[in-house]
Amino acid sequence: MQTETYAPPLGFERHDRKSPLTDPWEPLYARKTDGAVVLGLKIGQAHTNSRGFAHGGLIAALCDNAMGLSCARRLGQIGGLLTVSMGVDFLASAFEGQWLEFDTVFVKPGRTLTFAQAFVTADGQICARADGVFRVMGDSVRRTAT
Repeated sequence: MQTETYAPPLGFERHDRKSPLTDPWEPLYARKTDGAVVLGLKIGQAHTNSRGFAHGGLIAALCDNAMGLSCARRLGQIGGLLTVSMGVDFLASAFEGQWLEFDTVFVKPGRTLTFAQAFVTADGQICARADGVFRVMGDSVRRTAT
């Protein structure tokens, strides 16, 4: 977990949607628009692979998060979406110290399936793109332990 104080770009605030997966990557930031949730973080050592650039798994997970949250926002739901499929294309490397941003630029909502595409930038330069399909499930998708 990053402990340094960091001032994110204008419009970003601490991300309020926590999960056990993303806890080690904190602090995460979000900027909410009418139809999207844009995520961002300053790449730290905990976000990198052995080569010193942002790990593909981090990028994939945060693309999934940003697209799913954006679909829910577009549909007016708090939760209840499940990822059906997702693809990520890695276009360039992102390095420690850069601002990594996940912006959902297209969302097509549907009653049962909704579609999203995201672009990932490192200090404003594109480094990845993703597309995802999400199943609209309502609020009863949380699994209970058996």
